[in-house]
Amino acid sequence: MKLIFATGNAAKLREIRQIFDVPGVEILSMKEAGIDVDVEENGLTFEENALIKVRAIHKLVPDALIMADDSGLEVDALGKFPGVFSARWYDGHDGSYDVKNAQLIRLLSDFSGEERSARFVCAIAAVLPEGDELVVRAAMEGQIGYEIAGENGFGYDPIFFLPQYGKTSAEISPEEKNAISHRGKALRSMRDKLMAIKAFD
Repeated sequence: MKLIFATGNAAKLREIRQIFDVPGVEILSMKEAGIDVDVEENGLTFEENALIKVRAIHKLVPDALIMADDSGLEVDALGKFPGVFSARWYDGHDGSYDVKNAQLIRLLSDFSGEERSARFVCAIAAVLPEGDELVVRAAMEGQIGYEIAGENGFGYDPIFFLPQYGKTSAEISPEEKNAISHRGKALRSMRDKLMAIKAFD
């Protein structure tokens, strides 16, 4: 069975394949599925954006199982900003995360300890071939670190400090991160929901 995951992010797709491991299910990116479309994510919540993406791809490939996620970083001291704008708030979709990470650290220069609380949020939506929709949401709690640290992960991982590890999510192993991450939790929740309705049979 083929599952099309609506993303062009290679690092994210690698995580998804590691976590969403269902025998007999092949996970394809949009490019691998021959889909070339730019979907405008103009929702106000992570759930809305995930649904916008899966609905758009479902119209193009109605006989496939489609999944999409929308994820981002909520910083409490900034009123949960950047939230749904996490990918584009500072210098656009293609901008360097080194720049975004450094800017967030600067914005929190007057805050310390628990005042720097933040979370990664992930909403995943799925559309089945018959049109039924499922949505799940999960989060990973942490803090914004004081410096960029770590080579693993991507995006905001190098500044997302996990007190229980004493490290950023870019400093722990991919296996450790997948076990506790927002995306890992959401993917496992979605996998369980799909298996419960025998979507893979």
